[in-house]
Amino acid sequence: MRIVKRTRTTRAHRNVTRTALAVVAVSALAVTAAGCGGGGRKDGSKASPSAAALPSSDGLDLPDLHGQKIEVAAVWTGPEQKAFQKVLDAFDQRTGAKSTFVPTGDSQSTFLGTKIEGGAPPDVAFLAQNGVLHQFADKGWLKPLGAAAQAQLDKNFSKGWRDLGAWKGKQYGVYAKVANKSLIWYNNAAFQTAGVTPPTTWADFLKTAETVYESGTPAVSIGGADGWTLTDWFENIYLSQAGPQKYDELAAHTIKWTDPSVKQALTTLAQLFGNKDLIAGGTKGALATDFPKSVTQVFTGNPPAAAMVYEADFVASFITSSTKAKVGTDAKVFPFPAVDGGKAPVVSGGDVGVALKDSPGAQALLTFVASTDAAKIWASSGGYLSPNKSLPLSAYPDAVQRTIAQALIASGDDFRFDMSDQAPAAFGGTKGQGEWKDLQDFLADPKDIAGTQAKLEADAAKAYGS
Repeated sequence: MRIVKRTRTTRAHRNVTRTALAVVAVSALAVTAAGCGGGGRKDGSKASPSAAALPSSDGLDLPDLHGQKIEVAAVWTGPEQKAFQKVLDAFDQRTGAKSTFVPTGDSQSTFLGTKIEGGAPPDVAFLAQNGVLHQFADKGWLKPLGAAAQAQLDKNFSKGWRDLGAWKGKQYGVYAKVANKSLIWYNNAAFQTAGVTPPTTWADFLKTAETVYESGTPAVSIGGADGWTLTDWFENIYLSQAGPQKYDELAAHTIKWTDPSVKQALTTLAQLFGNKDLIAGGTKGALATDFPKSVTQVFTGNPPAAAMVYEADFVASFITSSTKAKVGTDAKVFPFPAVDGGKAPVVSGGDVGVALKDSPGAQALLTFVASTDAAKIWASSGGYLSPNKSLPLSAYPDAVQRTIAQALIASGDDFRFDMSDQAPAAFGGTKGQGEWKDLQDFLADPKDIAGTQAKLEADAAKAYGS
């Protein structure tokens, strides 16, 4: 993966890998951490029985942490949190630790910054924005990975993913949970009723949406109450339409948001956002719909509130946990369509595990989440995607998720990382401000393209300090 410099490491992608796209397309159409220290204590005594309670298929040797309390913070809620809890439970069983999970909320950098400055940081945090890793590292708030965690990272992750967790020559993080953010999920029955098949271009996507609407079902469910979903819509269009070089430049803020390429992408996005008939609940409904509801309303009811919802592979966990629809049968998926002759985009996101305390427990947990053992447990629940190249595809619970995972691994380092997650949190990662708020305003008034560009540039310039 080519790492673009903007005085900070960014996520990457040269060309969209044809193999990866082909794999996902076939699925869409056919289906529609080595141990942290030794096994004993510093005093030479043996680990407690609980530390060895679960056998390792990864040669993983974790230390005895009997009775040690470890606090872990992440943005996950609902089924995502429940799936991660299984990982924590296994870690506790194998080490004797007592782990607790703390949800950070969407304004993650604010939540964690307050805890750190107050002298009570969690031991480990999973950061949803890569730019936050850079900011925290510059403030001296992060602890570099220990040797055991680094060994697991080197063994199981490609250079591109290792580089994303590093900053200024030091390895801080493990991208243990990632996402393919270039997917559109659809209600198979609604598509059959409308007589449509998955589109491959943006023009065909709009035609498909119109046909679905004419069949009696609103076409697209948009979780506009959560501004981050809107940044993902923009990024996929921008990457396909403007290309990877421009994407990198905008992500680095070396070109302004008033650039003509941004105008073109917003104009394209307005073709959907500006057509109230195609959106479940119209503009007001979309702005009042959070991400979980945007998913569930596509796969409940007859007819459903909408036929399609855009978002990443983790949509599957919400479908499985909150609806009766079966992924691969009732709920199917196709790649985000190519725009204006560009390549179909491959945008990735992810949560990077970092240590906020210099403690054996923090390092042991990062070692575990970098291991194949942990990835197997995590994958079994569904709605999870790992860049761990040692994880067998059989660990995923269904054919759709195995295909999405195979596409990610096949792409190697050829992908682009979520643009808003690369930005300073004040611009790309805080509820009610910056890009999240500006694109919510754009959804409310998609005709105001120039005004949206001006607000985006003003907020970006302030956040980037330029």
